[in-house]
Amino acid sequence: MSKLKRNERIGALVKILCDSPNEIHTLNYFTNIFNAAKSTISEDLVIVKKLMEDLRLGKVETIAGASGGVKYVPYMNEESTMKILNEICEIINDKSRIIPGSFLYMSDVIYNPTYVRKMGKIFATKFMDENIDYVITIETKGIPLALMTANYLNIPLVIVRNDNKVTEGSTVSMNYVSGSTGNIRTMYVSKRAIKNGANVLIIDDFMKAGGTAKGLLDLMKEFDATVKGIGVMIATKEPEEKLVEGYLPLIILDNVKGENGIKIYPNEIE
Repeated sequence: MSKLKRNERIGALVKILCDSPNEIHTLNYFTNIFNAAKSTISEDLVIVKKLMEDLRLGKVETIAGASGGVKYVPYMNEESTMKILNEICEIINDKSRIIPGSFLYMSDVIYNPTYVRKMGKIFATKFMDENIDYVITIETKGIPLALMTANYLNIPLVIVRNDNKVTEGSTVSMNYVSGSTGNIRTMYVSKRAIKNGANVLIIDDFMKAGGTAKGLLDLMKEFDATVKGIGVMIATKEPEEKLVEGYLPLIILDNVKGENGIKIYPNEIE
């Protein structure tokens, strides 16, 4: 490849780093791509680092040592966080979304890449420093949000199943009480999916009483795993006391009644 101009290299650096968050790239990797000296790449990275920080798009961190390099650490600032959460609340706050049983239709939001990508970035920002090894979710609606969170943290996603799959091999199961229906259910996860003693982050789309999250907490004890956090897209205001503590909801659902409409608002995330 012929040598690129500095502005061309910087554009490519931003693209490469942002496409692989929390993945370490060595200077040799970039020198081979751009056919440039390490000193030149280092100067380029200083510019990229300042650009990212000035525009509050994230951080570019340098890792010292033989196996070191640089990585892009995603970051969602408070202003951007509230903007996207207010936008989602505005979309959901529509009486036509109320379906029988006082449930809300949210599939179009949950499966919209734009929204789940940004919400995943919010969770990644919040739990970035917790040294998490796995993101855990239960099938099925929480999968997109959990996957985006895992992507920004650059760690594996583990999906807990509602039934036992032959393709999962030996599994660990746990009975739990669904917070929304009150029914007793069983969740399953492969014994190979999680290493003993791992740090995990639980992500789900919705929480009412917290029964599913409590089941996941109990299931993680079978792996001696430490749950470093629980993140949910939407949590109901009532019941106020959930079966789990320390969870982080992005949005609070206060009321779903046909005559009174929907009362929903962003959570104040510190």
